[in-house]
Amino acid sequence: MRWDNLAENTAKEGSGALFAADAVTTRTFDTPEFRGITFHEIRARSIVNRVPGASRMPFEWTVNPYRGCTHACVYCFARRTHSYLDLDTGLGFDSQIVVKVNAAELLSRHLASRTWHGQHIAMGTNVDCYQRAEGRYRLMPGIIRALRDHANAFSVLTKGTLILRDLDLLRQAAEVTEVGVSVSVGFTDQELWRTVEPGTPSPERRLDVVRALTDSGIGCGVLMAPVIPFLGDRPDQLRDTVRAVAAAGATSVTPLVLHLRPGAREWFMQWLGRRHPHLVERYERMYADGAYAPTWYQRDITRRVDELAAEFGIGPADRGGARRITRETPAPAPAVDASGPGPTQLSLL
Repeated sequence: MRWDNLAENTAKEGSGALFAADAVTTRTFDTPEFRGITFHEIRARSIVNRVPGASRMPFEWTVNPYRGCTHACVYCFARRTHSYLDLDTGLGFDSQIVVKVNAAELLSRHLASRTWHGQHIAMGTNVDCYQRAEGRYRLMPGIIRALRDHANAFSVLTKGTLILRDLDLLRQAAEVTEVGVSVSVGFTDQELWRTVEPGTPSPERRLDVVRALTDSGIGCGVLMAPVIPFLGDRPDQLRDTVRAVAAAGATSVTPLVLHLRPGAREWFMQWLGRRHPHLVERYERMYADGAYAPTWYQRDITRRVDELAAEFGIGPADRGGARRITRETPAPAPAVDASGPGPTQLSLL
């Protein structure tokens, strides 16, 4: 890959929230893969983050080597985090990518600290650590080596195919600790994919990743996320997706209904108004009480996907936590009342 016509600018510390790091170098690359995208390379001061509300989660700690994501998913709940950096949560989130170039070095130092006790670390729960930028910056091999060398349990959730590059490292890590791997495939509808996830590999390519991992002896689950109301929840769509997930050899399938947090909600609703204006009022009613769809709807989707999973021979999803080479399971959504009958929808951070 060539990196021609590189433009570079080193910013001074203190010129905004983004520059609260030790140094920021801004780069652009005149290649088709990255045209229109700006990378802000920083030397971060910390890399292991404690999850807010960790008592509700199956993990307490995360590592995010990037901020912003070129996958450009219109529904991404992490969009709001760009506002903390004084960056735009819409197009800015898709095109202004923060790269923590010293991530592996920081992580290795943190894992060696006497105050660290080997807790599970989740990756890909905020933005995708295998987005296109990873092909340029190659942060994940160093991160996985650090986790392997300290026998520290971890999990990865991704829509990216680049994870196959690190297959050998994942296998090495799995020999000494618990490793969770999950691929996100919310639907196989081609038209829906092109409009809501324009920067991602196609669902078919993601399922090829599941198949390759499985064929290599690494069990891989699928997070069926998001199930998008009125656009991706028809019975035939759910059936086609679960059938494809089963054919790829996934160890489990876990549905997650679209949730619209501030930052993501505004961007998604703008998109909906342009592409599906007849659905705007229905969405306003469905999400009138907050970020999450009604409990009855979430439980109905979970029930239907579970029934299809059983029909196609996918084992029940282990929703209690990670095991050796398995997927990371999201925690119950705060908006869902888990009491009463029926399955409860799951949620990410």
